[in-house]
Amino acid sequence: MLSNYDLDAFGYGMNSKKAVSAEPDAFTCTMSLLEADPRIRLLQNYQQHQGHTTFQHCRHVAVSSYRLAKVLHLKIDGKALATGAMLHDYYLYNYRDTDIGGFQHGVSHPQTALENAEKEFELTEIERNIITSHMWPLTLTALPRGREAMLVVITDKYCALNEMICGLTKRVAGKMRVLTE
Repeated sequence: MLSNYDLDAFGYGMNSKKAVSAEPDAFTCTMSLLEADPRIRLLQNYQQHQGHTTFQHCRHVAVSSYRLAKVLHLKIDGKALATGAMLHDYYLYNYRDTDIGGFQHGVSHPQTALENAEKEFELTEIERNIITSHMWPLTLTALPRGREAMLVVITDKYCALNEMICGLTKRVAGKMRVLTE
């Protein structure tokens, strides 16, 4: 059985000549469990970037981190990567519905996400570091201390930008359609 996370991952697809493991790995197994977990599914109730939910964003970050690790041939802790990435924005509120400004949210939500995650899950040190450091360098003192954390730092920015551009493109297309009718 091929993992959906392996398919078309930077050229690791069904038609690729590159080898893809037939056995589900720790990342794939952990993601399957997390995606079905009702505590994680709560993230579907919160908006993130331009029409994407926090669940969608966290999943994008997790899968993109895994794919990047595969492309770079990095040895990673797949369970920790999946768990940390899926919980990196586990702050459980719509920040636009609060008095918190964008910058304040940016620097404070990793700690809130960690506190919420620790109430619900037993986390490893790697997972804690992924959650607290994912906004680095904005959070100057919360440094990524491993491959998994650095992957999430990089892909979180990539996914956020991608989600914002997709959302803005849809909005502009909708407005253009209205103008041409």
